[in-house]
Amino acid sequence: MNASSGPSFPVDRRRWRQDSPPPLIVTATPNICWLQPDVPYPQTMEEIILEAQRCEAAGAQVLHIHATDWQAMVAALRTNTGLLIQCGMSSLLVGDRMEIFRSQADMISIIANHHDEAFAEGDTHQLHPREELVEYARLSQEFGVRLEFEVWHTGSIWNLNYLIEAGVLRPPHITTLFFGWPGGTWSPPTVEEYLYRRSYLPDDCAVTVSIMDPAQIDIIAAAIRAGDNVRVGTEDYPFNRSGQRAATHELVAEVVELAGHLGRPLASRANAAELLGV
Repeated sequence: MNASSGPSFPVDRRRWRQDSPPPLIVTATPNICWLQPDVPYPQTMEEIILEAQRCEAAGAQVLHIHATDWQAMVAALRTNTGLLIQCGMSSLLVGDRMEIFRSQADMISIIANHHDEAFAEGDTHQLHPREELVEYARLSQEFGVRLEFEVWHTGSIWNLNYLIEAGVLRPPHITTLFFGWPGGTWSPPTVEEYLYRRSYLPDDCAVTVSIMDPAQIDIIAAAIRAGDNVRVGTEDYPFNRSGQRAATHELVAEVVELAGHLGRPLASRANAAELLGV
């Protein structure tokens, strides 16, 4: 398999001058809070669509979502919103996720390393060998669903470089850096860790940060200033800067407000699609 066998969506990154970073992409995660499952979140199709619309109105361009009926979920979101659809539940093995490819969602989240998380209602211990990552790359080319790599530590980056060198990926490489999520893939939720891991990423990465910790605002602000992107919602950390529980669309609005104060423009849906190669 060769990366050139599929369609190409080149991004002219010269458009975004070094002193003028690309517009900010905000990903919303209105899903279960794994550490505090009692936190309210939308569960019915009607509730999910309504919250997705609220997130879009607040400034999100991407929706990271969970589902049991993926084809119905993707169809409903496409009918009722303009959001780019990113399908989660990445701890599952590739064979259990074929419905996502068949639904031709915009993106599918995959873990770029072995997975170990400690949740309130049960731990997750799952192996994701490089052979599985290569199969994901093949399916991405076949179905046109972009891969979003969850980068939990520098070993994830080693695997990403392995795939790039094997010629099975096409840029831009969509990556989300995780901080503070408990378990064997935990990493410290600090700006220092963000900058360290960010420095090892290969070229042509579209980078988003996800933080499950009260200190998330520090990394969010650093990512906004550095030209990277942000993911927020009940799945990540369901509290606002005042420590109060907040719905995902309220957390999106908080990020958008912060970006405005920091002078970072917000991406349109077209900007986001271009920068992510969707």
